[in-house]
Amino acid sequence: MADQTATPLTDEEREELEALRAEKARRAEEERARVERVELEALRAEQERVDAEILAERAAEERAARKAPAAKDALSRPEPQPTPSPKEKTFGERMVTSSTVDDDGIPTMPVAQKIIIAVALVAVVAFIIYTATR
Repeated sequence: MADQTATPLTDEEREELEALRAEKARRAEEERARVERVELEALRAEQERVDAEILAERAAEERAARKAPAAKDALSRPEPQPTPSPKEKTFGERMVTSSTVDDDGIPTMPVAQKIIIAVALVAVVAFIIYTATR
């Protein structure tokens, strides 16, 4: 066994080895070409499907555009929004809006916001004191 691996190949063995390598390379090239053809066919089918979807969407948009002028006139007139009276404000609106206006014409800050800011400042001061004394 040992002398077969240590001895160099004869000319016949070398030719046989080269022929087998060439056959293997040819088969690998054929397989690669077959795989590429299958991939190309799959990509073409997918592209055709996408093109068909795009054409269908465009046709639907054109049909909608033809019907749209009549519907557009009806939609172009905005419906009047009911204006809520100050008595009908929700809890959230009362928390963030104020009924009084200062000299600049800007609404003043609601009392709830002032209370929230005061509580936040007290919490910050308490945290500072806590970290300073630890």
